[in-house]
Amino acid sequence: MEPEDLDVIYNIENDLDLWTVGYANAPYSRYLLHDYVANATSDIYADRQLRLMAENDEGEVVGIVDLSDFEPRHNRAEMGLVVRKEYRNRGYAKQIVEQLILYARRVLHLHQVYCVISVDNEAACGLFRSLSFRGDQRLEDWLFDGEKYSDAMFFHYFL
Repeated sequence: MEPEDLDVIYNIENDLDLWTVGYANAPYSRYLLHDYVANATSDIYADRQLRLMAENDEGEVVGIVDLSDFEPRHNRAEMGLVVRKEYRNRGYAKQIVEQLILYARRVLHLHQVYCVISVDNEAACGLFRSLSFRGDQRLEDWLFDGEKYSDAMFFHYFL
């Protein structure tokens, strides 16, 4: 992350449509995000998370990918991915996940990455299945959108 990424991070973190699939329950201020960018070490062992900006060949930020809930004892982390709306359905998500898997294997030496995806997000479920993630655990009433609960799938990938 760089200071010039602040607007992109701000817009993604404060997108209400994404709150139902993540853990946010309040908007983030620019000040708080600026402080986060300035103080993040980009060291998964120190921060227990790693957030990376995904760029295309033209240098445009197409999304954010992160590893969170890093557990060094068990060498696993949860993966999160957001592709900006204007860049969706162009194959970026697949490329980003493939690159993150390589990085997690070769640099971080993780054993496993996992993610939780709403069963209603057929595109994301299809993406992770196409990348050989195992998605064989259904989590009942896992996600709440403020009105109703919905099921999610637990996907994991052994590196």
